[in-house]
Amino acid sequence: MLIDDVLNSLLIIPKGKVVTYKDIACFIGKPRTYRAVGNALHKNKNFEIYPCYKVVNNKGELSNNYAFGGKDRQKELLEKEGIKVVGYRVNLTIYRFNYERNKNN
Repeated sequence: MLIDDVLNSLLIIPKGKVVTYKDIACFIGKPRTYRAVGNALHKNKNFEIYPCYKVVNNKGELSNNYAFGGKDRQKELLEKEGIKVVGYRVNLTIYRFNYERNKNN
């Protein structure tokens, strides 16, 4: 089921890292479903267990519609993990988690 796959993919992201919607879609084997990934994240009822705040768009931008308080709250949660957010954007070169590179760790 897509929602379960998406939420479970969040559990793998280490502290201080982010992923994109497309990263998750590719990881769960459905690369064209990145919009559905976003919809699934909005159904997340517990961001403390499933850290959907760690998901940004393909430009590193925070979500205007972040389910738990908007992009200011998302920024706060990311910065709490040591992720530098500038202009509501995260530098993906620095902070992006690569599922494939880390799947054996």
